Amino acid sequence: MPVATPKQYAAMLDAAQKGGYAYPAVNVTSITTINAALKAFADSKSDGIIQVSTGGGQFASGLNVSDAAFGAIVLAEATHILAEKYDVLVALHTDHCHPEKVDSFLKPLLEASRKRVAEGKGPLFQSHMFDGSVVPLEENLKISKELLKECAELDIILEVEAGCVGGEEDGHDTSGLPIDKLYTTPGDMVDVYEALQPIGRFLFAATFGNVHGAYKPGAVKLKPTILRDGQKAVTDKYGAEAEMDLVFHGGSGSELSEIRETLDYGVVKMNIDTDTQYAFTRPVVTHICENIEGVLKIDGEVGNKKTYDPRAYLKKAEASMAKRLQVAASDLLSEGKTIFGTV
Repeated sequence: MPVATPKQYAAMLDAAQKGGYAYPAVNVTSITTINAALKAFADSKSDGIIQVSTGGGQFASGLNVSDAAFGAIVLAEATHILAEKYDVLVALHTDHCHPEKVDSFLKPLLEASRKRVAEGKGPLFQSHMFDGSVVPLEENLKISKELLKECAELDIILEVEAGCVGGEEDGHDTSGLPIDKLYTTPGDMVDVYEALQPIGRFLFAATFGNVHGAYKPGAVKLKPTILRDGQKAVTDKYGAEAEMDLVFHGGSGSELSEIRETLDYGVVKMNIDTDTQYAFTRPVVTHICENIEGVLKIDGEVGNKKTYDPRAYLKKAEASMAKRLQVAASDLLSEGKTIFGTV
């Protein structure tokens, strides 16, 4: 099955780390966006990561239900079925989950995986993110250790974050934070490694000036060398095999040279959301503007069903989002490097 098993997901991350590339991790909110992601990965011959945020899950559950965990389960189950038609591997992941949402979001998803494992299946999600960057590092790591222990029992990888990604995403606004909070220190990276490595496999979203949202190229002041220095602090103490699997958040507006530089320092996953949201929406706007008299019933007319049928513009949205995600695969050098069929 093209939704990766825990063994295949580990092999994906190992291949990226060894090969100097990273996987696009794209947020989805619907069947259409899942299909766009699968199309992009297949057309790029790239493995990839499909992820759901708390807001995305809440949206997918419908207005009357409005349950983030339930919606995430719906999207994950749909991905498991849809991915069977493709010849690349995808992993399922959940995006930022802050401490106050662990019980309502992460815990139900872990329970859903627990039930699947008991039935002889793989976990529903292959990895989850706990974002404890909003609390002191000591508290962050205490919660992370507890969650990683639970994840490891299910062969699930935990992503953690120390240092804050700036900007706003899904209602979580860190735009007013002092600038020093946007940069993880080498000491932080050593602390994270020492706390989590004995428990199980983890991904680490170290921050180096990242900002969520849309920015013009050059507007975001990244310092990728922070990742280099942090990795060096860890490997100097524990050896080359201690190099961590890092995650790049808030990459919109980043120069390609900066993106590629992070790959040299151990980034194996880059989150893609803002740019694919725009790519999805842009052709919808064009379709409506170009077919306004058909889309709207103006002056008592009947409109044109072929133009206001949601399929007419959502197909264009799917294609456009897939095209933008293919650019991400090229930028991250994962294009043409699927390990499907080899593990």
